[in-house]
Amino acid sequence: MARVIFTEDKNEPGLDDFRDLSTADRRPDRPGGRGLVIAEGTVVVERLLRSPYPVRALLGVERRIRDLADDLAGLDVPAYVTSAETMADVVGFHLNRGVLAVADRPAPPSVEGIVDNARVLAVLEGVGDHENLGALFRNAAALGVDGVLLGAGCSDPLYRRSVRVSMGHVLRVPFATFDDWPGGLGLLRQRGFTVAALTPRADSVSLRSLRALRSLRDTATGRVALLFGSEGPGLSEEALAAADLTVRIPMADGVDSLNVATAAAVAFYEVSDRD
Repeated sequence: MARVIFTEDKNEPGLDDFRDLSTADRRPDRPGGRGLVIAEGTVVVERLLRSPYPVRALLGVERRIRDLADDLAGLDVPAYVTSAETMADVVGFHLNRGVLAVADRPAPPSVEGIVDNARVLAVLEGVGDHENLGALFRNAAALGVDGVLLGAGCSDPLYRRSVRVSMGHVLRVPFATFDDWPGGLGLLRQRGFTVAALTPRADSVSLRSLRALRSLRDTATGRVALLFGSEGPGLSEEALAAADLTVRIPMADGVDSLNVATAAAVAFYEVSDRD
């Protein structure tokens, strides 16, 4: 099992990765920080331990560390066990879930690497809300999306809140960031993808007819990239112009749009081959 270390010393140097997570300029998962991946709660920590992310350490109350014993077997990482009170002093807030883990980020995959191994992709522009981003990754994992590509204005999927809201599924769905936006969408078209932009515009094709579109039937693989925009203004005119078609989700009168993660779940389900 991991090296279990009991401590009530909040100044223990081994706890530095977990320290003052509520202070913006000290949080290691913030841009400009140390770039660590932080998992909260037993379920999310389990998924981190099973992921390719190199785990550095755990911090938790004794019961939660024991709950993770099977996943910690064979791992040479420190698991610090302390009281809930000391843990709160270290991280800067009371953690109801009782356990944290931190990991380094592996080298990110390339856009090309994700595209070449995918049939269904989610492509995002301007999705800046960490909770929406985490929920979208959870939906992508559940509904068979092969990867997520990030355009301009998107938040970091490995931000602590996104990891938590995704229930750790952001650690299993591959993602990469376009260097050129929206010009990078041309790569998808070159690889046989139909780029379908989600928008409430009335002149868009209904999502329900997406499977039957000739543009999808005529591709060898039926590859589709679903393009989603920001929670407020939606997709930019440049991104809409770069898509092959625009698609809308039919809704009742008086409702003009859905939350981006909800809209993504509906669209993922529509193009999924899962029963």
